[in-house]
Amino acid sequence: MDTNQYVLVHGMRRTRSILEGWGEDPWPVIRTWFVGAALIALGLLAAVTVAATLLKPDYGFHYGPTAHGGASPDRVLGVLGRNSLVLALHAFACVAGFIAGATLPLTAERHTGFSRLVHEKARPIAFAWVIGVTCFSLFTQTIALGLVGSTISWDLGISVPLLVLTALPHALLELTAVFLPLAAWTIASRKGEWDQLLAATFVTVALAIPMLIVAATWEVYVWPHILHAVTQTQVVSWGPSR
Repeated sequence: MDTNQYVLVHGMRRTRSILEGWGEDPWPVIRTWFVGAALIALGLLAAVTVAATLLKPDYGFHYGPTAHGGASPDRVLGVLGRNSLVLALHAFACVAGFIAGATLPLTAERHTGFSRLVHEKARPIAFAWVIGVTCFSLFTQTIALGLVGSTISWDLGISVPLLVLTALPHALLELTAVFLPLAAWTIASRKGEWDQLLAATFVTVALAIPMLIVAATWEVYVWPHILHAVTQTQVVSWGPSR
């Protein structure tokens, strides 16, 4: 058996063993992932609130749940597709962590000379890629969501914190879902349990998909009514804002 076959077989066996172990008592592991993902999601929402408060609205453009017609399954699929791309990015980062932390050391052990040096140096490069991708994802989401939030807030005549509050039910759910693989990566990296990351990728993605479906459905079909009720209350209480 050559090196690549050995690493693949070892990784799959270890992953299956981990999944079987989690199946006996999954809650402790899943709970830590959800807590970690929820904390990341809350941190991002706080950053988005600050960014939306500071960024200039995108005048002339309309965003939000009522910007392009009424609610429809197509809009749900559009929201689901965008969130799935973010989930896929974090899942690939989780897989990269498994390769860098669990498989590259095994591969390096079965090589000598220059080939071994290449495999050893590839590990920190892979870790740097994962960290870079994660930071890029968080930064772009903060700026993009902040700009959208600033524009919706200005367009509807409500404050940014109030807008974020109306979006909290679906936003917290979808952000927690997309950050589940990132939470698993963070926890595994702190404990040095890199061999668990491939199994964690499978489980976190399976948990995230139904959460994203619920969040997208709520955003398209329920959030517009919440925004309408809030804006009507603002108009009755304070009069037109502009």
